Amino acid sequence: MLAKEVIKLGYDRIIFVPAFQSPFKSTKQKDNSAERVDMILAAISGNQQFTVDICELEREGISYTMDTITDITDRYKSETKHAIVLGDDLVADFDKWLGAEDITKKTSVIIAKRHSQTVDFPYPHTVLHNPIIEISSSAIRENIANGDNWEELVNPAVCEIIQNNGYYGCNKKLNANDTKYTNNINNTKSTIENTVRSILNQKRFIHSRNTALLSADLCKHFGLDPNAGYLAGITHDVCKDLTDTEMITLAKKDGLPFSELEQKKPSLLHGRAAAIYIQEIFHITDSDIIQAVRYHTFCKSSMCNLAKIIYLTDKIEVGRTTVEGKLRQLAFTEQGAALTLDELFNIVFDATQKYLLDNGMERA
Repeated sequence: MLAKEVIKLGYDRIIFVPAFQSPFKSTKQKDNSAERVDMILAAISGNQQFTVDICELEREGISYTMDTITDITDRYKSETKHAIVLGDDLVADFDKWLGAEDITKKTSVIIAKRHSQTVDFPYPHTVLHNPIIEISSSAIRENIANGDNWEELVNPAVCEIIQNNGYYGCNKKLNANDTKYTNNINNTKSTIENTVRSILNQKRFIHSRNTALLSADLCKHFGLDPNAGYLAGITHDVCKDLTDTEMITLAKKDGLPFSELEQKKPSLLHGRAAAIYIQEIFHITDSDIIQAVRYHTFCKSSMCNLAKIIYLTDKIEVGRTTVEGKLRQLAFTEQGAALTLDELFNIVFDATQKYLLDNGMERA
């Protein structure tokens, strides 16, 4: 709810960053990071203004905000200064944070109201005039453990995850006839996203979501439908975790021959398999989305513009490290804004080909 209030200030994306280990807790926290990330992903499903970044979990060790700001600023290119949202309950101890003053210089500080108290913060900041809602994670966990009411205090999809997995001592699991929460997720985009999330491993799903967000952004920039870009991005790797046999069975349905490379390495068929899957399971009939998913690995001549966008965003989304990181700037800077889609595509295509050749892949 706070994130939605921050969006009203004119920001176009909120990044949720789960911590690995708080500097202010002497004992190591329970390693439930996968659970927490899964619940965040469920809560923001279908929302193109929200994203999750697991940089602190991947760094491990103590999670210092200054390190995260440096990382986020480097990877997420922005025309304006990034902002950080602080609850007013953190203000009193802010000077104890590592690099506190640098944080206020490198970001715009937004202070959100958690309690009815006067904010005494000696650095430049904006106070968010959000409604105060007395909900805390500790109170929710306590209610769950005690069997008290808590279901209405969390997102419906998160509620379902907690119940199905018995988190925090919850002993009320959903049965097949209980549709109270699952029917709340009735938006097509959100339904597809949650299905993909249930199929893919967590890291691959985050890659798919990053691809979807960047694709939607570039579609908007180049005059295409952002929703088509999002759907193609979120589904392009939906078959990546299938067995070789399952992938081959699906891919055969497109009626196209298998190349020697595809026969040798069936995992490369995941794009073709996904193109069939999204038609059969999600009933997607848009020919551009189908083509974008089918050819995001190998490309083809005369690709539609959406297919070009999915190909390049798959390579340069913020979680990618295989292609030169500087290429990501092309999607955001004034230099990149001046490029045509074909020029941007060609730059990423050439860089990808160079990467493959440098790593032992023979030229076709």
